[in-house]
Amino acid sequence: MAWLERHRLFPFLAWLPRQTRASVRRDLLVGLSGAILALPQSIAYALIAGLPAEYGLYAAIVPVLIACLWGSSWHLICGPTAAISIVLYASISPVAVLGSDDYIRLILLLTFLAGVFQWLLGMLRFGALVNFVSHSVVLGFTLGAAVVIALGQVPNLLGLDLASQATALRTLQGLLQHAGDIDWPSLLLGLGTLLLGLSIKLARPRWPALLISLAGASLLVWLWPALFGHVALVPAFIGRLPPLSPLPLLDLELILRLLPSAVAVGMLGLVTSLSIARSLSIRSEQLIDANQEIRAQGLSNLGGAWFSGYLSSGSFTRSGLSYEAGAQSPLAGVFSALWVALFAVAGASLIAHIPIPAMAGSILLICWGLVDHRAIRALYRVSRPEFLVMLLTCVATLLLELQTAIYAGVLASLFFYLKRTSQPRVQQSREGEADVLRVFGSIFFGASHYLQVRLQRCQAPVVVIDARQINFIDYSGVEMLHQEARRLRRQGRQLVLRRARGQVVEELQKLEGAADCPVQFED
Repeated sequence: MAWLERHRLFPFLAWLPRQTRASVRRDLLVGLSGAILALPQSIAYALIAGLPAEYGLYAAIVPVLIACLWGSSWHLICGPTAAISIVLYASISPVAVLGSDDYIRLILLLTFLAGVFQWLLGMLRFGALVNFVSHSVVLGFTLGAAVVIALGQVPNLLGLDLASQATALRTLQGLLQHAGDIDWPSLLLGLGTLLLGLSIKLARPRWPALLISLAGASLLVWLWPALFGHVALVPAFIGRLPPLSPLPLLDLELILRLLPSAVAVGMLGLVTSLSIARSLSIRSEQLIDANQEIRAQGLSNLGGAWFSGYLSSGSFTRSGLSYEAGAQSPLAGVFSALWVALFAVAGASLIAHIPIPAMAGSILLICWGLVDHRAIRALYRVSRPEFLVMLLTCVATLLLELQTAIYAGVLASLFFYLKRTSQPRVQQSREGEADVLRVFGSIFFGASHYLQVRLQRCQAPVVVIDARQINFIDYSGVEMLHQEARRLRRQGRQLVLRRARGQVVEELQKLEGAADCPVQFED
């Protein structure tokens, strides 16, 4: 019991002792690649959120450490994201000046409240929410998100300075408007990085392709200033370790004002993180603990807020890199956070030599690896309705914001599920003077009308429902069967339920009592 309690409080004790020298070395290199990717992204996302650039780095250190150590996914890497940054900006910018001390304090307080909300959901074991995100939704979301991320990097690849957009459609419109402003050296550098990374990935899959290709591009820019001297580089920054940030937890009025936004952005972070975790777990054949993942997300934002880290959630780009680079455990994410901390203190000047087009080319390579082509083809062969759900989710991801696309995919999946279950398969046969209906499915509010119509079409003196495959019946189903039994009784006929499960019989007898139940039962 003490062993189980320790693992529940410190879940990293379950996998940390199993690490070998080879796996740690691999995770160390994967973490380095992730840190190089996270540094410029984190700075950009902080600026989108209206925060000083260094707050993006802070969000990529302590929150990532906590989420990796207390989470369950091998490959999920958290940190600041574009969607979260945009929502935070929209929530706080109307009430405080961008970048001011008040603005920063409100962002961190909102992060803390969202973390409390997420942690409470995890403690209440609401991880079942992830079950509503079907495999087809995950495939569509992954495909659409890969396209969105790739389109978002095309301006950097082309050397264009375009504002970040919330949807792929707006990004594409901006690209078409500036098609004549392409910087060819930037494009050459970005495509070269992409091809070099792809070649390394194909020839030497276990080599750190991202690190080598970015180092090569940086070296090329340094050696050939006449051609590449004007190419944009990652912005320089002054780094330090995350400082402690006291939160105004005693200001109840302020907390109540931020609470609705905290719930919304907290749920957005959870849905995004769980979708990414589930997507990668399907690829890696890993079973994730959704409740543990939710608690880890909450703890990361609870702790991160005290160390100047604004709200974090799962990152498709960094998580995809972790998977594609062959991370052996969550230790890769831990190393990524430690590398970010190290670079923030001692290596900021080195990061400033990385050309932005080369970074864009590397991200395009990651996006291609995120798409599960085999699963998409298999889904098309197996289930056309599920394939349609995947397409709808993908299109929603391209036209809407990422979080909205997830909700749209879940609703589409639920619609097709309800449509299918509302018309359960019914086999009808004749046994003497009885019509026998064998029902394959539960009798609930969505299926009651369909079954009632099938019962009313039966003309035999006795109507028998073979109930062996009926696992569940709700109040609507009970009321419908009672109504049909009374109708048949008035006509001198009867309704019989054959081989019904005990739970179904019990529910039918509850309405009017066992003695007065109009439905008859037969073994």
